[in-house]
Amino acid sequence: MTMELSFSETSSSVLAAIACGGVALIILVKYCNRQQGEVAISKARSRRDASFQQAEEAIHQFSTTKPDADLSGILSLSLAKLTERLHKGSLNPEEVLHAYMKKALEVNKKLNCATEILLESCQQVSNLESCRDGLLYGVPISIKDNVGYKGHDSTCGLVCKVDQPDEDDCVLVKVLKSQGAVPFIKTNIPQGLLNYDCSNPLFGQCRNPHNLQKTPGGSSGGEGSLIGGGGSILGIGTDIGGSIRIPSAFCGICGLKPTANRLSLRGLSAAVRGQKSVSSAIGPMARDVDSLALCMRALLCEEMFTLDPTVPPIPFNDQVYLSTEPLRIGYCEDDGYLKPSPSMARTLRETKEMLERAGHTLVPFTPPRIFYTMHELIVRGILADGTETLLSKLEGGPVDKCLTAQIIPYRLPIWVKTMLSVVLKPIFPRIAASLSAICGVRSVADLWRQHVRVEDYTHEFIAEWRKMKMDVLLCPMLGPAYNFQYCGKLTSALSYTILYNLLNFPVGVVPVSTVTPDDEAQLDNYKGNFGDPWDKLFVKAVRGGVGLPMAVECVALPYQEELCLRFMREVEQLVKDNRK
Repeated sequence: MTMELSFSETSSSVLAAIACGGVALIILVKYCNRQQGEVAISKARSRRDASFQQAEEAIHQFSTTKPDADLSGILSLSLAKLTERLHKGSLNPEEVLHAYMKKALEVNKKLNCATEILLESCQQVSNLESCRDGLLYGVPISIKDNVGYKGHDSTCGLVCKVDQPDEDDCVLVKVLKSQGAVPFIKTNIPQGLLNYDCSNPLFGQCRNPHNLQKTPGGSSGGEGSLIGGGGSILGIGTDIGGSIRIPSAFCGICGLKPTANRLSLRGLSAAVRGQKSVSSAIGPMARDVDSLALCMRALLCEEMFTLDPTVPPIPFNDQVYLSTEPLRIGYCEDDGYLKPSPSMARTLRETKEMLERAGHTLVPFTPPRIFYTMHELIVRGILADGTETLLSKLEGGPVDKCLTAQIIPYRLPIWVKTMLSVVLKPIFPRIAASLSAICGVRSVADLWRQHVRVEDYTHEFIAEWRKMKMDVLLCPMLGPAYNFQYCGKLTSALSYTILYNLLNFPVGVVPVSTVTPDDEAQLDNYKGNFGDPWDKLFVKAVRGGVGLPMAVECVALPYQEELCLRFMREVEQLVKDNRK
């Protein structure tokens, strides 16, 4: 008996020691991860600050050697005028680069939109003669953090991606350089990219150029902020749910999300790769539509088709872009999921009326089965792994405040999410459906069935489009720019943007108006389509927006970027004419 008791006591002691050791090991691992995370953050910020300092020195040296250079006048030129003067030789690329580098540094001090100056640009700009015939000869261009540039990190705002410099330029950067463009700066992003704010633990919160208390949007928020603030004339962003369009709209500029793989995606960095339901695309952001078209014209060239043979060899069709034929335009006033804010609704209504007066035909259109599509095709598709990949990339470092609310439900056990979904369904059906969808798929067979449903829905949508004999589609664009810390709480607000990633349609945004005091007052009566907590949060997110830019969204069928841009240009011109 004594021996048994002694053995039992010994076993208990051993188990207790093992348990204590296990807890200690977990604490030690977490401590080491935190320390490594802090080191990575420090490295990223030091590298950024060093590049800013060296850029300041380069600008000072240039100003000293060329004191007569009129850098300020360069910033007021449109891209069309700038390229014309560069090709004629009345401006030289070195002057233009230093003008924009100086302005970008000034803008960044206020907006925190940059992650690094690409100092190689100073060397590149002095060796551009061989690219003199390039469509973007001498044009400084900004690129989003995750766009691969040799020798530089593409962090996606993640600690785990620090100190992993790209071994080569991505295909798009190579093509830009071959066309004479000079990538000179990388821009800020949200942590992990799957968020439409613009903040991360490495580089901090980016701000809106029109109101420093508002987000610039995301995930290409640094691009939107820098271009909207005048620090870049042309930029490259990526888009998987509105990541080009939202910051473009929030910051009052133009942006185009092309059909996925119309432009090469080779060499881009991502936090979550592998899902096939919701397509990512890379595209241009600029002050006007003609600049977007020039960028697309430059990129859709033999160089890109050779470097990436998976890209369809379809050159830019100027005949379609420059057409003036009247269009048959579908318009969507409310998709039935997110009720537009008063300023969204008014901006769409005014645009529709301008297009009708210009001789175009407008027909009402509502996307089919949007509730089902948002949850079962989009959310369940993009998070098919039950959020495992994204959460794994967040390990080893702090979670940014813009992402905190978004990932709380992601971290719940599947059985908890399922139970909450059942309980909430009669009260808050949207929230319940979302909780179910973020559980992902249960098996490979389920994933295959999900892919089939996406394909079937795409053809259903196109059939509805063709039944209405539409050329293009006009939609409300999310806005105005949010107050901070709401994007992660309102993934529900993406229905007008992420739908076209699912469908893989080209879509762009054009600024049309600004928020009026009456728009702001009407928020008091906003109830939304569901009257749930998300509708109430949306009102809080957009309050205080008087004077902020508002845009519309212009949609075309796959591989009809030129028609999409032509439609955008028509809206842009009508807005200009209406202001005279």
